[in-house]
Amino acid sequence: MKQSKTQSIDTETGFVDDYLLYLLAAASEAASAQFHAQVRQAGLRVPEWRVLACLYDNDGAMITQLARIALAEQSRLTRIIIQMEERGLVSRKGDPNDGRRVRVYLSDEGRSLVSSLVPDARRHETYLLAQLNDSDGRHLKTALHSLLEALEVKRDGKN
Repeated sequence: MKQSKTQSIDTETGFVDDYLLYLLAAASEAASAQFHAQVRQAGLRVPEWRVLACLYDNDGAMITQLARIALAEQSRLTRIIIQMEERGLVSRKGDPNDGRRVRVYLSDEGRSLVSSLVPDARRHETYLLAQLNDSDGRHLKTALHSLLEALEVKRDGKN
């Protein structure tokens, strides 16, 4: 069986050390830890930051969309959003076109908080990408977008 350069198997490396899922999770954990410390200093939990970041881009998103982006189960995220609403960071409103749907909106306080954190997140991303060779960051992001798109199609049953 012929292997491409990107699929080489290092027989001296154990399974886990070269396993894609481990590498993705470990890289995410290590990269996120630094920025998530800033998120916690701002008084947020990580899922709350993810909700605010999503609303920064798409204010009025539905909870199903927020759950996907926040990487949280929908019922758990609903409880988090209720807590965020109680803290004055977001508000929930019924969708004017479909009363069964709930949309989540940034409050002034939530918008102020996320607006102060997004530049920090961008600086952190720039720092992380600087750890890679010149074009590796662009290629990595492109590859991850492609992988996510392929997995989304497969998950939705659109083989």
